[in-house]
Amino acid sequence: MRIISGTHKGKRLTAPKKLPVRPTTDMAKEALFNIINNQYYFDTLTVIDLFSGTGNISYEFGSRGCENITAVDAHYGCVKYIATTSEQLNLNIDTIKSDVFKFLEKSPLKATIIFADPPYDFALEQFEKIVDLVFDKDHLHENGLLIVEHSKQTDMSNNKYFSYSKKYGGNMFSFFEKE
Repeated sequence: MRIISGTHKGKRLTAPKKLPVRPTTDMAKEALFNIINNQYYFDTLTVIDLFSGTGNISYEFGSRGCENITAVDAHYGCVKYIATTSEQLNLNIDTIKSDVFKFLEKSPLKATIIFADPPYDFALEQFEKIVDLVFDKDHLHENGLLIVEHSKQTDMSNNKYFSYSKKYGGNMFSFFEKE
C-alpha cells in the first residue's frame, strides 16, 4: 500500500500479514481522491473512516492535510497498527476500537466525509444499515458525503440517499448525500 499524494507522497506502508483486511487498491484510491479533491478542501475536512482496516484511507486524508480524522475498526490489531503508523507519520488520526454499527448507533461524532469499507461479503441489508445509521443518527455535516466501498455485485442504487456510483476494476464506490 502506498500514499498517493500530499506530504507523504510515495510512502510505502506494509501492514502485518495477520490483519483481516483487504486494502483499497492504489488505482481505486487515486480515482476516489480525485473525486473528493474536486469537491472539498482537505484542510477543512472532518473524516470518519469506518472499517478502517490498515488505515489506508485515513493516511491518504492525513497526508493531504486533513487534521481531523477518526478511524473506527473492531479489530484490535488494526486499531493498534493505525495508531502506531499515524504517530510515526505525524498524522492526527484518532482511533476507536468498536463495532461500526454500535459506534454509529451511540457516537455523537459528525464529519464532512464518512468513508466505509465493510467486508465485501456483507449482505445488502448490512450495507443499507450503514447508510441508514449515518443519516438517521445525523453523523454528516451539512453538504457532507458518505462513501461506501463495495464489490460490483452489490447494488446500492435504490437507497433514498444514493447519489451516484463509480466503478474501478472490481471495486465500486457508492456516494450518498442528503437531498
